[in-house]
Amino acid sequence: MKPFLLLATRAEDLPADEEYALFLRYTGLSEAQLVRRRLEAEPLGDIDLDDWSGIFVGGGPFNASDPPERKSAVQHRVEQEISVLLDEVIARDFPFFGACYGIGTVGAHEGALIDGTHREPISVVEVTRTAAGAADPLLAGLPDTFAAFVGHKEAITVLPSSATLLVRGTACPVQMFRVGRNVYATQFHPECDVEGISTRIRAYADYGYFAAGELDLTLAAVRRLPVTHTGGILRAFAERYAR
Repeated sequence: MKPFLLLATRAEDLPADEEYALFLRYTGLSEAQLVRRRLEAEPLGDIDLDDWSGIFVGGGPFNASDPPERKSAVQHRVEQEISVLLDEVIARDFPFFGACYGIGTVGAHEGALIDGTHREPISVVEVTRTAAGAADPLLAGLPDTFAAFVGHKEAITVLPSSATLLVRGTACPVQMFRVGRNVYATQFHPECDVEGISTRIRAYADYGYFAAGELDLTLAAVRRLPVTHTGGILRAFAERYAR
């Protein structure tokens, strides 16, 4: 089969490597079948979509809604590279799955309003499939309401007309959407488990996701409910689009 491509942006090796391991685990792919490119370390270069089964974009500390003057040169480069890639992905309706930071990249490309209105502290929340979500093959077999890991400073406030809402939340209305038939994005983290998100909590303790002195509270918050269904979404994507 043609491999899948994982585009990563985490500069810290421990959470970056753990994220890759989690994508491998939940997709069921081997390292040869899921090739990682760390965009914070080097430019993406030319990507021929015909070489790949599909593309994943992982999470990271970048925020699409940050004012331009606050974005680093690396963030500007990464955003430009992914935007150019999405031009072809959207035009061809090529299999694409963006998680957390990935929802910002697709949303920004499609003209969504992204701001801090629906930010969520790092925790576990319950989210709910829409009617379109219940009919979507990636969400088949999931309960209508399921638990998911979240933690983000921005979110989509106004969904673009090109997008179909698949999963909604209470504090954050847009939790998952699809553009066309094959381009997906989630605000929640389908690639996480308790250990993985705990690693990120410690690694990004000074990044403004929670206040000083709230480390233990945040570590406890991701254990408030068991998260058992979201990893299956990644496996369903890999199985559906492997070619």
